[in-house]
Amino acid sequence: MKLLLALVSLAGLASAQMRLAALPGKSPLVTFRIVFTTGALADPADKPGTAYLTAMMLANSGSREMTYQQITEALFPLGASVSSQVDKEMTVFSGAVAAERVDDYYKLLHAMLLDPGWREDDFRRVKDDALNALKVGLRGANDEELAKEALYSIIYRGTPYGHYTGGTVTSLANITLDDLKHFYRAQYCQTNLILGVAGGYSQGFLDNMKKDFRSLPQGPGFRPREKFPPMIESTRVLIIDKDTRPIAYSLGFPISINRTHSDYAALLLAAAYFGQHRMSGGVLYREMREKRGLNYGDYAYIEYFPRGMFQMEPSPNLARHMQIFQMWIRPVEPPTAKFALRLGLYELHKLIRDGISEDDFRRTRDFLSKNVNLLQRTKSAELGYFIDSIYYGTPKYSEMLRDHMAKLSSADVNRAIKRYLRVNRMIIVAVSKNGEDLKRQLASADPSPMTYNSPKPDEVLKEDKTVEKFPLNLKTEDIEVKPVAEIFK
Repeated sequence: MKLLLALVSLAGLASAQMRLAALPGKSPLVTFRIVFTTGALADPADKPGTAYLTAMMLANSGSREMTYQQITEALFPLGASVSSQVDKEMTVFSGAVAAERVDDYYKLLHAMLLDPGWREDDFRRVKDDALNALKVGLRGANDEELAKEALYSIIYRGTPYGHYTGGTVTSLANITLDDLKHFYRAQYCQTNLILGVAGGYSQGFLDNMKKDFRSLPQGPGFRPREKFPPMIESTRVLIIDKDTRPIAYSLGFPISINRTHSDYAALLLAAAYFGQHRMSGGVLYREMREKRGLNYGDYAYIEYFPRGMFQMEPSPNLARHMQIFQMWIRPVEPPTAKFALRLGLYELHKLIRDGISEDDFRRTRDFLSKNVNLLQRTKSAELGYFIDSIYYGTPKYSEMLRDHMAKLSSADVNRAIKRYLRVNRMIIVAVSKNGEDLKRQLASADPSPMTYNSPKPDEVLKEDKTVEKFPLNLKTEDIEVKPVAEIFK
């Protein structure tokens, strides 16, 4: 505990020096999470994706003395790698290695981050990879992530969060190697650094590591430019027209809640009850998938959660000072698309109207109080959450959450639901084939009756009669259709 308090206290010294997140132990592995508290918010306005390309260049290129192939060959016998993750306010370089080989691994990691090679051939390869990830990966093969990222871009339009972290096709093509060097010199500095290490390392190793990273410039430190997204005056829809069979929905609105807020635990519990990611106990999952067989997954979030198709739990080190409430409905067959959207909003309406019962509150609170341990079951995740707590200036996440949950009441949760959630004034993004046809459906107030291939209980059929007429309050002018090639162009 003394170590934790001492390390967390360093958060207040962010403007003066690098911060340290150290979790020594007897693990046979040494785990690294080297975090720079900078990211897409620091992108030049005319070159979104610069932060992303810079990190990709460092993690996937050579050092001054070694080519990328030589580094890859040196990492192979260590059974190790260097990974990167870039978001709005954080850039992370992570990896793990057997404790007895930590010096060999760190020598490579040190060279990659502190003495990069900046070779033109590496740059061309990294840029090509980024363009392919955008055009082939995101736009071509991942409708759910595409809808989610488009949703964030619309909600945060006009703010520093208002562009896709991976950039656009045009901006990536225009970014130069000199742009990356400039970003590196300006942003990769001690005041932006949280040096994270866990496991079986020695104090001497840690001391040398800190000494090495003090070679970075002191730097003024990057701080997010506070600009909350503008009020959404009425519900608007973007339909991304794409040759795809199912329809993916992402919908939501900005909230003034993050982990520093007194209502964070209450709203987290509400979202978990309504639609915990990849869990069958949520309201959305039960009503949409289990009872009606509409689709595969229906979840709700109050924090940014990328790569949801591939993960059971959120990744750490995606800390953001601004968040949104989001519903994820995917995938939906076109004949039931309008009904599915109505049902999702209807269930949100019921949550706001009726709140959470005492039994459901206790069940969800118990789940979250225990699940927080699963979120940190690996050393890398534990270290990541520790770093997030330093960044937010809060106690250790597991302790903070359990403490808040113990003090929480169902009345607190229901007050937060009514205060922060709504069924109107939101952004809805759909990825769909025949976008104009979906637009006509959503703009019409006509009922959207649901039919089933097998018998359903009378209570479901009765409720469907209400759902099929639930007002979307959309007009033709509220709905925009764009071809997928125009997204992140």
